[in-house]
Amino acid sequence: MANQDRVSEEDLRRLCEFLYRRTGLILGEAKRYFIERRAADRIAATRAADFASYFTRLRGDVDGEIEQLINAFTVNETYFYREDHQLRCLTTDLLRERVRQRNRREPIRIWSVPCSTGEEPYSIAIWLLENWPEVDAYEIEIVGSDIDTHVLEAARLGDYGKRALMRLSPQLIERYFVVPAPERWRILDDLRQSVQFTTVNVVDPAQTRPHGQFDIIFCRNVLIYFDDASRRHAAENLYENLMPGGFICLGHSESMSRISPLFSVRRFADAIVYQRPQGEKG
Repeated sequence: MANQDRVSEEDLRRLCEFLYRRTGLILGEAKRYFIERRAADRIAATRAADFASYFTRLRGDVDGEIEQLINAFTVNETYFYREDHQLRCLTTDLLRERVRQRNRREPIRIWSVPCSTGEEPYSIAIWLLENWPEVDAYEIEIVGSDIDTHVLEAARLGDYGKRALMRLSPQLIERYFVVPAPERWRILDDLRQSVQFTTVNVVDPAQTRPHGQFDIIFCRNVLIYFDDASRRHAAENLYENLMPGGFICLGHSESMSRISPLFSVRRFADAIVYQRPQGEKG
């Protein structure tokens, strides 16, 4: 790291506070090396003379630097069919309950947030095609959203390496991917076009509300990066984005019961999920 790229304790505190206000992400002392590396990368990329110059540029959002910084600090580790027990729960239990309460002419809406580079929303689409006998009887709308605009560009492209596909059988890969280059696999065009991608910050209601209400939300492995206040804000926003009786699936280490009293706990054979109580007005 060059001397001009080094940041002081106070600089780090200001940067972390700035990120928290914008995203709800908590970056503590344990992640100091990660923070320093990302900050140095952005200082170098913008050719700022030092941190003070960079921070002035950031606060002024020169050339969209706020978006670039958020992109640099988001975590995007994922792969197809991750935590597939929740996908089994989706087709075995969750959709069965939802369609009982719905008119067949109404679309089934599923939200993957954050969606990273698209593995989760495409996994949902593939899983439904493979495992839900009623898939052709309903209009299904799958939306993938993330705060990181770089990963959304990758998601729309739908181009992946071997590691992302490690949980998929050769038969599924052959059925839903083409091979545009050696060691690369791209989602079929029809499947890519069936998933809509949008930008969203889950702690900002001005960004979540326009997405409307969903039957099922997958919000996995993001709340662990927030502090208690940001988790509550995110939970309240997601609650508003659920239809009454709708379900939300969290990551295996996350529990909505410790965040918000708004949701009911539902225990199914394959997964524990959380539900917006029935009978409430949407």
